[in-house]
Amino acid sequence: MENNEQAITERLEAAASSLERTLSRLEERIAAVMALSGEVERITATVEQSRREAELAERLAAAERELAEVKSAAAQNALHPLRRTVPASTAEMLAKHGIGEGPVDVRTLDAALTGLSLEQRIAVKSQLLRAGAIA
Repeated sequence: MENNEQAITERLEAAASSLERTLSRLEERIAAVMALSGEVERITATVEQSRREAELAERLAAAERELAEVKSAAAQNALHPLRRTVPASTAEMLAKHGIGEGPVDVRTLDAALTGLSLEQRIAVKSQLLRAGAIA
């Protein structure tokens, strides 16, 4: 019986030793998984930051294109400026009817131009449009 108890004791010691080794391996694996999990979180954050940077780069490029278009349009307008003055004869004719500097009311203009021919009315209105007096 003593041999039997000794064999059981040895088996229990071997089982306990095996459980301790298994436990230490599991702890090592858990530590490794935790370390990898932290790396995955860092990689994910890096990818998200890269997407944001790409989005901002696209918006910057679009704004730069729009700025270039506006600059080229402004340069073209500078080469071909609109006439901002009305010929003296037109200004005198409008002054006789009480229409002065600044924006012109279309109804008042039509009343002032009633004595002119159709071609002359068109010419006066086109001059005022070029000068920016009529919207």
